Amino acid sequence: MSDLIRRGPVVLGLLVALSLPLLLDDFWLQTGLFAMASVVGAIGLTLLVGVAGQLSLGHAFFAALGAYTYAWTVGDPSGREAGLGLPPLVALVLAGVVAAVAGGLFSPISGRLRGIYLGLATIGLVFLARHLMVNLESMTGGFNGRTVEPFSVPGFSFSNADPDYLAVAGVEFGGLHRLWYLFLGIAVLSAWLGRNIRAGRTGRALANVRDSEVAAAAMGVNVARAKATAFVISSAYAGTAGALMALAYGRIAPDIFGIQLSIDFLVMIVLGGLGSIAGATAGAVFVVALPLILAQYSSQLPFLAAPGSGGLDASTLARLLYGAAIIAVLLFLRGGLAGAASRIRHRRAAQQRDTSGPPPVPTRSPDPSGTTEPPPSQPSVSISAEEKS
Repeated sequence: MSDLIRRGPVVLGLLVALSLPLLLDDFWLQTGLFAMASVVGAIGLTLLVGVAGQLSLGHAFFAALGAYTYAWTVGDPSGREAGLGLPPLVALVLAGVVAAVAGGLFSPISGRLRGIYLGLATIGLVFLARHLMVNLESMTGGFNGRTVEPFSVPGFSFSNADPDYLAVAGVEFGGLHRLWYLFLGIAVLSAWLGRNIRAGRTGRALANVRDSEVAAAAMGVNVARAKATAFVISSAYAGTAGALMALAYGRIAPDIFGIQLSIDFLVMIVLGGLGSIAGATAGAVFVVALPLILAQYSSQLPFLAAPGSGGLDASTLARLLYGAAIIAVLLFLRGGLAGAASRIRHRRAAQQRDTSGPPPVPTRSPDPSGTTEPPPSQPSVSISAEEKS
């Protein structure tokens, strides 16, 4: 019963997410796609930073690698933007695999660095990615980027192609509606895998390395292998997130995968709570949705100015709110949103224990003769006169 109560909010949230495409318009559907793609990347980063304790500012590099791997492998070989023409499902898997291989190749560096030095090293990956994206024009399209083929499986397209008309409960399901369920399934699978990794043997080994490398090595943990594992897992998540971002945008360019994206990922997990899967999910939704919502409704907010007018625009306000939220979390919510939720649950459980009163004192049942059985007496020890003397 208690397990059902604990899982109730998760089940309710899934039911709500499944029914939202029936109610939302295209703007909210597009926002949801961006948010769910970022959720996948944020889960991978919280496993690396929050669980393994390795600072990374190069998450955008692996996301870009996954996005362009998907776009290139699924592209038409005879088209203007060359590709391999592989099935989209295979290309999606390859996006995560290629990013994971890149993370493994970087692991010798990550195994020798930590803290701010590791963060600076990963920033170099972002600059390397931009150089490659701009100069490998045959694969990336250069500075202008390239279009992304829609996702499809045999007999069904996640665009308006096959079937060209699909309606559920009287609502026409176009490309955004179909992609919603694809992204939701991948996000839920990513959260489930991340939770199992965090709670399993791998997660315990990574946590030991984070707390003390010397103590972890004394306990038999291969520190170098654990760090490499963390980077490979996180990179695979980032590559998958990059492929989802490519599908959500429909066209990718180098400006999407800059250092700002890495900072946004870091903000997501700090706001949500380092090491928390649910916290990373909440932080990703907040960071992605806030600027889009402010931009959408900027004309209705009197204190926002049009972009480029010199006043406070939606993008600048979003950055200011990010900064204020980070300061508030560091000062008042050291565990982020996940830590605050955990403290609320513990406080409620403590209040329930206090209001329930002390446990009742058990009474002995009467014996068959009708009289109450006396308590057992302590065995008496007789001491003889010789023993006394």
